[in-house]
Amino acid sequence: MGIFDIGFVAVVLAFAYAFYEQRNKTKVKLQNAGAGSEALQQEIADLKQRVATLEAIVTDKSYHLKQQINQL
Repeated sequence: MGIFDIGFVAVVLAFAYAFYEQRNKTKVKLQNAGAGSEALQQEIADLKQRVATLEAIVTDKSYHLKQQINQL
């Protein structure tokens, strides 16, 4: 095995290690994004429930009656 063969193997191993490290960093980022995604999904569900409640209040007949009385 010559000096150029050893150099070539060293370069290939360095690239393989760099690829491995980048893959691990990407995996960690995806896991962190997944945890944040669950929190966002819960917040969206809570907001949808609040909007549904507000829609029920505004479309209630007694709400419109109170508005008309207040306008008089």
